[in-house]
Amino acid sequence: MYISITMHRLQEKLLRQAQDKNLGQYTLRRIGQLVGVRSPQVVKHHLNQLEQKGLIRIDRAKGLIEKTGQKVVSGLLKKARLMAIPVLGSANAGVARLFAEENIEGYLRVSSTLIPVPTSRRLFALRVDGPSMNRTLVEGKRIEDGDFVIVDTTILDPKNGDVVLSVIDGMANIKKFYRDRVNQQIVLMSESTHSFPPIHIHESDDFVVNGRVVQVVKKPRLSS
Repeated sequence: MYISITMHRLQEKLLRQAQDKNLGQYTLRRIGQLVGVRSPQVVKHHLNQLEQKGLIRIDRAKGLIEKTGQKVVSGLLKKARLMAIPVLGSANAGVARLFAEENIEGYLRVSSTLIPVPTSRRLFALRVDGPSMNRTLVEGKRIEDGDFVIVDTTILDPKNGDVVLSVIDGMANIKKFYRDRVNQQIVLMSESTHSFPPIHIHESDDFVVNGRVVQVVKKPRLSS
């Protein structure tokens, strides 16, 4: 039997382990060590996801976790596949977030035709909270309140004018990045119908770029 699905990379690791051994004989912490994850709760979450997808069978009474006979294939359309991108909260200039697997809120399931990004890139999604970038275009789409932005975490050295996710003093921001070498500062700017002052920071401040915004998934606009 074949099913059409795109898996989180950790689920792929767990599935490979389940193919070689009975994971039911191990604790969640030990399984985490096998796949390089510290949190037992993260391991439990992804094992449950694999069970729901029908890729493993878990018999807790017998201490059994085994791979089923289903095989994974990609493809919604002949040239498309369904992507499952982890959602790690919200951002603009608001609530602080830790961008780690332990903070995954869910998965944004979207066709690869809407996000033409190489599969080798490590992506995550953030929900846009507020109007601070509602005049900014990414691939022809405005970043508006309630949309999802897709962040490529492999791009950590942005160019002037790139839209980036940055964390300043633990606060998540989506802004346009500019490096002012003359004045030895980085400027993060909004593009909005509202008035938001730019953020000026020194390169030695508590500041990190978590990636570049490469696509916008628009919130649904349903006609009546």
